[in-house]
Amino acid sequence: MPRPTAHHRPFGCTPSGEDVGLWRLESGTGVYAEILTYGGILHALGVPDTAGDTASVVLSLPSADQYAEKSPYFGALIGRYANRIAHGRFTLDGATHHVPVNDRGHALHGGPEGFDTKVWHATPLVEDDRAAVRLSLHSPDGEMGFPGALDVTVTYALDSSGTLSLSFTAETDRPTVVNLCNHAYFNLAGTGDILAHTLQVDAPAYLPVREDGIPTGRPLDVPGTPFDLTTPALLGDRLSAPDAQTERAGGFDHCWVLSAAPAGTLRRAARLTAPSAERVMEVWTTEPGLQVYTANQLNGSLMDGHGRSLGRHSAVCLETQHFPDTPNRPDYPSTVLRPGATLTSRTEFRFPHLST
Repeated sequence: MPRPTAHHRPFGCTPSGEDVGLWRLESGTGVYAEILTYGGILHALGVPDTAGDTASVVLSLPSADQYAEKSPYFGALIGRYANRIAHGRFTLDGATHHVPVNDRGHALHGGPEGFDTKVWHATPLVEDDRAAVRLSLHSPDGEMGFPGALDVTVTYALDSSGTLSLSFTAETDRPTVVNLCNHAYFNLAGTGDILAHTLQVDAPAYLPVREDGIPTGRPLDVPGTPFDLTTPALLGDRLSAPDAQTERAGGFDHCWVLSAAPAGTLRRAARLTAPSAERVMEVWTTEPGLQVYTANQLNGSLMDGHGRSLGRHSAVCLETQHFPDTPNRPDYPSTVLRPGATLTSRTEFRFPHLST
């Protein structure tokens, strides 16, 4: 059996002139992943279908400058704080901190100059059964208003079974808050919309939100709502069902509260199935939450590298993370990181149809 491999090539420059590299990981068994040093972006994820035809299952843009100028976080690594912090303000150990707001008066995904806008340092790691690239980033004390200098590593690894894993670590020299995730937009058909995709989420509850995307408070149980994805459901059916929450957001843009598990336990969060089950993807994670976003804001103005227009509901994001606005919600699982501790998190994207 061919061994996994890693290859590098240039991918242009940012508008400020920084060089961007592309790392291509190949499983040796048909799956490949392309990762950019700009934003740590998952630029492509090629997966064979049941007939053996390979297509990338993530949305992408054709150039580094388009990612820098136009991207709605396609494939990016998100930090320091994934999702929203209400009014860009939180208090930690008695001190109030302010993050620049960039979404309806709130801070989204770490503010306007989050980790998705940085060029990460890349180191290849090739072993017998996997190919990997380790991305590292130093975020100085006070960047985007967050306290403490933060050192982050994210390792993308592709093994011979075709599983793509992301392993996160972070350390700080002052108490801070951290919530990291990947923001890939998935379409397992490779083109068109995702309304005929089937989604299952292993979660008994979700967080309702206000019109501005901030959680209203405690989780609500999913039974009797369009958010009950404990058994597989067509996304199109759920998005068209009458419900104030989905109507307000134009679809799903909510955090599901995953089934309880001991800290650090890797367990399944979701299963996404393409029409005719030509591709199946499972998301496994150690995180407590899964933000499901059905690309409600895409409007066809962006074009991918094949000249295809990227419109509303052309993908679904399955963002493994802690809950939104946790720094202001002491009843949510904590996102505080203190000196001497190491944040660790792992997410895997598995493709069970490849083994059948």
